[in-house]
Amino acid sequence: MTALSPAAIRAHFPALQATADRQPYVYFDGPGGTQMAREALDGLTAYITGGMANLHGTFPTSVGTDALLDEGRQAVADLLGCAPAEVAFGQNMTSLAFAIARGLAGFVGPGDEVVVTELDHRANVDPWLTLAQDRGATVRFIPVSPDTYTLELDGLDELITPRTRLVAVGLSSNVTGTVTPVEQVMRRAREVGALTVVDAVHAVPHLPLDFARLGCDVLLCSAYKFFGPHLGIAVVAAALFEQLAVYKLAPAPAEFPHKLETGTQNHEGIAGLIGAVEFLQRLGQGGTRRERLRSALLAIDAHEQELAQDLEDFLRELPGVRLYRAPAGTRKTPTLAFTIAGQNSREVAAWFAQHHRMCIADGHFYATTLADKLGVGAQGGWVRIGLAPYNTREEVEQFKAALREFLRLRS
Repeated sequence: MTALSPAAIRAHFPALQATADRQPYVYFDGPGGTQMAREALDGLTAYITGGMANLHGTFPTSVGTDALLDEGRQAVADLLGCAPAEVAFGQNMTSLAFAIARGLAGFVGPGDEVVVTELDHRANVDPWLTLAQDRGATVRFIPVSPDTYTLELDGLDELITPRTRLVAVGLSSNVTGTVTPVEQVMRRAREVGALTVVDAVHAVPHLPLDFARLGCDVLLCSAYKFFGPHLGIAVVAAALFEQLAVYKLAPAPAEFPHKLETGTQNHEGIAGLIGAVEFLQRLGQGGTRRERLRSALLAIDAHEQELAQDLEDFLRELPGVRLYRAPAGTRKTPTLAFTIAGQNSREVAAWFAQHHRMCIADGHFYATTLADKLGVGAQGGWVRIGLAPYNTREEVEQFKAALREFLRLRS
């Protein structure tokens, strides 16, 4: 496996470079969106400055845009282990999820059941709740343990029944970092013939994925979470994509994946996505892009896990700090959420930004079911620190010193 050099990685990110006018921020807000790699920025600007055009024309820049979308689909296919024709682009993950939910109306009816989870971001809950409401179906939640911050999967056979038509589950929590063994959920869903949706937005920047091996029908993610521009990505298994009855203009293409891509796409964003995948593959080794991407993500994971474990050990020892982190032995991404007794999380995050130029997030992060269950609303939600491959051990030590200072000042 390739060993990562954070210093070498940081050279790929313009936002991380010091200038005569400023020092860069310490970016611990990766779960909300990573910084953009230079390769992504270069791809985006090259498309804009080289001549922009819409699709299906006879002139060179239009033909080039057609080829760009094909290249973008192939890049996603190599990253996620799917077929290029199963890849659709959109405004963002949430918009794509709602569009797909609308298209699945014919699969759900009165008396049917839709299963979601208490751990997920609402973008992988509300589209399916809306589908159930519109079609007269019942909604059931896979519960989250308030002690381990993992889904309680022992009762899957009772939750996912022959009446279940759709199951939606997140691969990794954007709050606790918990990685859910979704293969177990997929197996049970397949036993009863239910469709399956996996939210991989938080997982893609940290873990190598294989859409075919996961066995889901739909996988959703976002390029701005893995070093690219704001762009939503949906992977829909061909067998389902063929049947998906999406809302579209009559003259627009009826075949997949184009039928899900309503209107003119963000072509420059797709060019940036290709650049982001190029950046990732440069970090890995192998004979194919798919192999290099997998190697890179394994190396990213190893680097991030080392730093995350150090942070976890530190936060667990601090008096007055409550860490919302699954126990040892549970797979987790390098995302850590905590609260400080007697302190509003927004004020904590603002203090870090003002006094130490650290970008640390606060709030419920749209995981409102989890926030309500754990009762963090009165404190303004969680404080969240999330790592990316460009974060260094020195930055982690700076955070630890800053938090000690904060606790000392507020004691």
